[in-house]
Amino acid sequence: METVLTVVALLFLLCLGLGAYATVKVVGAAKRTVDRTVAQARRTVEDHTLRAKSYGRPGPAGEIAQLRLTLRTSMRATQDALHSGVVQDESLKESLGLFERLSVHGQELDGILRRLESEPDRSTLTARLPELRTRTERITASADSLRWAVRDRAGRFADDDLDSLSTQIDIETGALRHWTRTDTGDPATPWPEAPANAGGAWPPAAGSDRPDPAVPHAITPPGPRPVHPWQRKPRPETTA
Repeated sequence: METVLTVVALLFLLCLGLGAYATVKVVGAAKRTVDRTVAQARRTVEDHTLRAKSYGRPGPAGEIAQLRLTLRTSMRATQDALHSGVVQDESLKESLGLFERLSVHGQELDGILRRLESEPDRSTLTARLPELRTRTERITASADSLRWAVRDRAGRFADDDLDSLSTQIDIETGALRHWTRTDTGDPATPWPEAPANAGGAWPPAAGSDRPDPAVPHAITPPGPRPVHPWQRKPRPETTA
């Protein structure tokens, strides 16, 4: 009895532990989903704000907002292309590592631009703009080059796969239409032509014993019919 109670207690503790583990996993997944959604919403709001500033603020302040928007858009597009491509092509891991190093420079530049958005000294902004513009162009050019290389690589793989698939389909369709080879090749052996007098008997060959159907012949009376033992003999007729 004690053994049964021990087993039941262990099973209860095991179920309790599994339930707690599953709850933690579900809560963690839900938290990550919420964090991802919040981060996505925050980025969307920031992008719309930067776009509004770039159009609504003329001068250095508006250009600063435009530089920041261009930087964020380019880096985010490259990041999405690499993360989606590395799932199917593991050779992109090295490219992803290079992009992470580039992201350090991009985040540093984004921080500088964000702080300069609230800079009241227009002369300072005007003096810093050429250097900030050049740095932004270098980072975005590298990100764009890496992104397009990833896309070209994926497109090349798709073209190679399509060429191979087209070749296999051509071979398969040729095998399925095998009868066209006999239609375009030598004609099949024709049936022998029927004789001229197909309606009548075959003409006798020379020296043949078969009679000519055009010559009448005498009718030979048949021989006496055989009498079987089970047939009754006809009774003799009596004369009066």
